[in-house]
Amino acid sequence: MSSLRAKFGKQLRRIRKRRDLTQEQLAEIVDVSPEFISNVERGINAPSFETLEKLAEALRVAIKDFFDYDHET
Repeated sequence: MSSLRAKFGKQLRRIRKRRDLTQEQLAEIVDVSPEFISNVERGINAPSFETLEKLAEALRVAIKDFFDYDHET
């Protein structure tokens, strides 16, 4: 998985699951569609800066945590 979108999506999924949230629950909190969350997690779409801020707030992480791929499995 080499593209930035794909790595970001994998990291988003990992963080979301750690918070025990479904895609639907996260989508509702961030005010986007569940399909958008799914597409981001699969590396198809990328969030805007505004949505990135909302995701970080909803998941209680720093924005930089979405880009920390050192612990990728």
